[in-house]
Amino acid sequence: MTEQRAVVTAGTGGIGLETAIGLAARGLAVTVVGRDAERGARAVERIAAVATGGEPRFVAADLASLGEVRALAARLAGEGPLKVLVNNVGAMFAQRQRTVDGIEASFAVNHLSPYLLTELLLDRLRAGAPSRIVNVSSGAIRTAKRSFDAVEPPGGYYGFHWYGRAKLANLAYTLDLAERLRGSGVTVFAADPGGAATDMTNGTMTSPRIVSPPLRLLWPLVRRTFERSTAGPASVAAKPSIAAATDPALDGRTGLVIGPQAHPVPAFRPGTDPRTVADVLRLSRELAPLTGDQ
Repeated sequence: MTEQRAVVTAGTGGIGLETAIGLAARGLAVTVVGRDAERGARAVERIAAVATGGEPRFVAADLASLGEVRALAARLAGEGPLKVLVNNVGAMFAQRQRTVDGIEASFAVNHLSPYLLTELLLDRLRAGAPSRIVNVSSGAIRTAKRSFDAVEPPGGYYGFHWYGRAKLANLAYTLDLAERLRGSGVTVFAADPGGAATDMTNGTMTSPRIVSPPLRLLWPLVRRTFERSTAGPASVAAKPSIAAATDPALDGRTGLVIGPQAHPVPAFRPGTDPRTVADVLRLSRELAPLTGDQ
């Protein structure tokens, strides 16, 4: 029997690790991607304890670097057909940062990285069809500034809102990709985990600097809201991703958002706005070209 391969980015901890454990328990041979080899080794040990398919493994890559994303894609593509790709990578920054490529970090990590990895692995996903792509979304999209004329929106930098904007860009790409691949055997989903206590939320969601000045005036209330929304365990927050990747009830369906209860929910309407989609695709192709000069 041919091994069915799955890849989970940012899969060495939090929601990504719980997603990888769920996929391995359902018979997939899971590769987790992360930056830290020690965390990777611990993750593989946990995944192996429940695996019913092929042996899990860890691959190191810094997904903030488009060069490393390209190298990762080349390595994974060379290993054969792919059944599931879960783009779980995400990051929120309290202060404005730029990547090694000179791109604002929130947009690069939360959108450009999964966009580029997905596009470079489409041939392997088609070869593994029926296959699934799962892009992890966030409720933060509702706070996003909906301007994509440029990588960085006008106005000041507020980490939570910029994170939401990058996730909105990725949702717009996800829903457009689902239509592009309709009928190909590759189905595409967004998964909204709802929130969980992870390294990302613990590291950035304690500072009022991540929200706009009007919300800072209400910071005690805003912080309590954040704390309630991230109080659940990562194992629960991973259920939408696991369902999107494996639930037989979703066979043949595509372009859906799988909500925190692991069932389809209506897509955030701005994610389907034609101008948003067009601007996101233009920016993505300019900043992360698939062919030609790189």
